[in-house]
Amino acid sequence: MDAAAALQSLTPEQKQAVMAQAQQQANQQIMSAMIESMTASCFDKCAGVSGDRLDSKEQGCLANCQDRFLDVRKAVQDSLEKRQG
Repeated sequence: MDAAAALQSLTPEQKQAVMAQAQQQANQQIMSAMIESMTASCFDKCAGVSGDRLDSKEQGCLANCQDRFLDVRKAVQDSLEKRQG
């Protein structure tokens, strides 16, 4: 039985559960990709060559960079939700 036939044989509740699980997995992948991107971007921007430890200036820069990254993500999410509503 192929996937399409298997999906057709499910009850509406089962279909909804499958869709919810797929959405959750997609959201987790998106979040993981965003965190990877944020980490790489902020590290490249803020980490210097001060050795194997971050100094206080670098730590502050990283915290600020991450905050701005999350602020932009929230603004984009809010804008998309407004368009859908």
